[in-house]
Amino acid sequence: MTLSAQPALALLEFDSIAIGVMAGDAMVKRAPVAVACAGTVHPGHYLVLVAGDVACVDEAYHAGLDAGAAALIDEVFLPAVHPDVVRALVGGHGRASGEALGLIETRTVAATIGAADRGLKGAQITLVEIRLADNLGGKGYCVVSGPLAEVEAAVELAAVELEARDALIARVVIPQFHDEMLANVESSPEFWTRIRQEGA
Repeated sequence: MTLSAQPALALLEFDSIAIGVMAGDAMVKRAPVAVACAGTVHPGHYLVLVAGDVACVDEAYHAGLDAGAAALIDEVFLPAVHPDVVRALVGGHGRASGEALGLIETRTVAATIGAADRGLKGAQITLVEIRLADNLGGKGYCVVSGPLAEVEAAVELAAVELEARDALIARVVIPQFHDEMLANVESSPEFWTRIRQEGA
């Protein structure tokens, strides 16, 4: 079954690969989740994502928390994950539109996913993209767009919870985002990729 078909999602993030593998094993043994994906990201972290019906994901999530507590960095459990979050996780991109652009930068993958979900559920915005961990030193960020008041509301909703647990690096709202910078944001975030595209 595909990730996009699942109502619930949980992700656990570990700073030990070995303990992450053990926790992932405990998760899939505990409950019959429909989707289970695991692997490494920079800088040497291990992610375990499960998706499926709410009860099974909840069981697996708690099994992972118990088994991997010694190496757990962060976690997110979304019993009614917004479909646009899933679309972004599997590589989909939204188109920036509206009066403003908002960016939320976090310390972990789990925090970025949770922030995007809260923003989408609390305001009328478009999720442009989610960027996670690799080539970002383990950080993550999400980009949203829409009417200025809606983008401000989404960024504020996401930031409140992140600030409470010291997961927020930065949040910005940029009115009337310039088209030239928009092209950079919507393309690869890596400087060398961008400059080589310009030179081609």
